[in-house]
Amino acid sequence: METQRCDIQGITETCFSAQNFFTKIADFDAEEDKYMAISVNYRGDVKAKEANATVQWLKTNKKVTFVEWCPTGFKVGLNDEPPAVLEDDDVAPSKRNIVMIGNNTAISRVFSERISKKYDLMYSQRAFVHWYVGEGMEEGEFAEAREDLGFLEKDYLDVLSEQATDEENDESD
Repeated sequence: METQRCDIQGITETCFSAQNFFTKIADFDAEEDKYMAISVNYRGDVKAKEANATVQWLKTNKKVTFVEWCPTGFKVGLNDEPPAVLEDDDVAPSKRNIVMIGNNTAISRVFSERISKKYDLMYSQRAFVHWYVGEGMEEGEFAEAREDLGFLEKDYLDVLSEQATDEENDESD
């Protein structure tokens, strides 16, 4: 069994490690995959000064990078109540914890490599379509939903290409 650091910087660094994301992104790169916004919410024995210092440490050590049009990008939430301890729970009690919600350009790979492919495969087989139609959905809505997913993929790719274009312009100046 491995013991984790329980200081503010330690739990924050662990939180920003790709292996702890809810969505698995195998080739996540903290410098190339840029954030558009991040909300970190601390619970328990955490002071504002410590939380803000940790956020600055993340930025200066390139643990997170933001798109250039979002210079601050962080929202920090603090809750003084310690995490609840439940009976017969496998999770060890802790004085503090953190949750991070972030909007990162790496999610575009999840849309294109997983969701779109699976949607296309299932829809081509007409899987579950009869259930939705039976509940009142029209078949045209499936095509519309797939089109919306394509627009979402394109929006994220546009953010990445704008970033690359801006970096090339900065290098040529």
